[in-house]
Amino acid sequence: MKKEISKYQSIYLIGIGGASMYAIAAMLKNDGKMVMGSDMQESDNTRYLESIGVPVTIGHNIDAIKNADLVIYTAAIANDDVELVCARENNIECVERAVFLGEYTKQYENLICISGTHGKSTTTSMVASVFLEAGLNPTINIGASLKKIHGNYYIGGKKYFILEACEYVDSFLHFHPTSEIILNIDDDHLDYFKTVENTKKSFQKYIDLLPENGYLVVNIDDENIKDLKFTCKNTLTYGIDSDANLVAKNISYSDLGFPTFDVYYNHEYLETFTLGVLGRHNIMNALATTLMCMNYQIDISIIKKALKEFGGVGRRFEYLGEYHGAHLFDDFAHHPTEIMSTYHSSKSIKHHETWAVFQSHTYSRTYEHLQEFAQVLSKFDHIIICDIYPARETNIWNVKEDDLVKLISKENPHVKHIPTYQEIASYLKENVKENDLILTIGAGPVNQIAKIMLKDEKNA
Repeated sequence: MKKEISKYQSIYLIGIGGASMYAIAAMLKNDGKMVMGSDMQESDNTRYLESIGVPVTIGHNIDAIKNADLVIYTAAIANDDVELVCARENNIECVERAVFLGEYTKQYENLICISGTHGKSTTTSMVASVFLEAGLNPTINIGASLKKIHGNYYIGGKKYFILEACEYVDSFLHFHPTSEIILNIDDDHLDYFKTVENTKKSFQKYIDLLPENGYLVVNIDDENIKDLKFTCKNTLTYGIDSDANLVAKNISYSDLGFPTFDVYYNHEYLETFTLGVLGRHNIMNALATTLMCMNYQIDISIIKKALKEFGGVGRRFEYLGEYHGAHLFDDFAHHPTEIMSTYHSSKSIKHHETWAVFQSHTYSRTYEHLQEFAQVLSKFDHIIICDIYPARETNIWNVKEDDLVKLISKENPHVKHIPTYQEIASYLKENVKENDLILTIGAGPVNQIAKIMLKDEKNA
């Protein structure tokens, strides 16, 4: 950026309704900046910004952008976007979201970055919950909604900034972390990284950003993480299957699927934890959280209490309600590894049959992981495939929903493609039974199906 953030007065955000972008807009508004922006569709985020005095245009607003002295845009915005082109033609400084956030967070004494292919939002929320419970008043930016802060951001003090750090297009390399968590490394975002080896190279650069006195917390059970060089002298490890600094043992689950486990630190018993979220993957997330919070001298009793009370974040195996005795859950899972975690979480709950409603997110990911998607989805009792959610892409891969249906049907005949949310809701209402689990799965708006069903249940 050409000058300090404090020197900019009128700031325009393209894609202002995005999870991180709307949080940035609210923070800038709180800083006294004149903030405005645009998005392609109205949402809860855009409506909230309007309510706090941030004008939002649905579509484009060329006149407004000409009055800005800084434009922030997301990585999803194309170079030929009319607003971006207009800003550049008028010599207005334009900066990508991650670059701006990297500059913005320099004003904080501690920047705690949580990264990894899977589990970033949940673990960032866990860390944030512990810091809030400890009364440390952190500033927070998460990629999902946390009930404790009534959204995905919180404006606290200048000592701690807790940030979800995404690897896509190397975004996290623009940050200046003092502490990092690396949860896992998997073969996602191959439209950008091409290979998992390139992904690991990016994470290595991310580790190398840490200062000499920084903290690094890593999942040593993850084979790809083991290949990295831990250049930070304050590196601590966690796991279940490895000889790590922090280990979970004696794991058990309640009838509702909530885990209880003993935590050992450097081979000595530390405490017994019970979580308010499901799944083995959340045990791992809790271990990462515990290690990071211990680094900041937060008492173990506070960590234990905050994790027990933590009920998850929006769209991460989120319980939505019941339809005629069937239980509806929604999960943001959009990678085969994440869906496998969703499957295991569902198995820990007593139920009759499972109905997985899957909407693949982007054509490139569908194409790259077609076999893996089919393999994991076939494990559910019934599978409904929605139309693929394109997000930022056109279908140059020529991949179709029926390609997935055909592969799944080789292992499980109870699969079909139903195009619209309304049709899927109608089909489920006709076929589900009491104590069935309905799981809407995907990063797109597939959760609209559950909302339709719950609305019909309420109006019945």
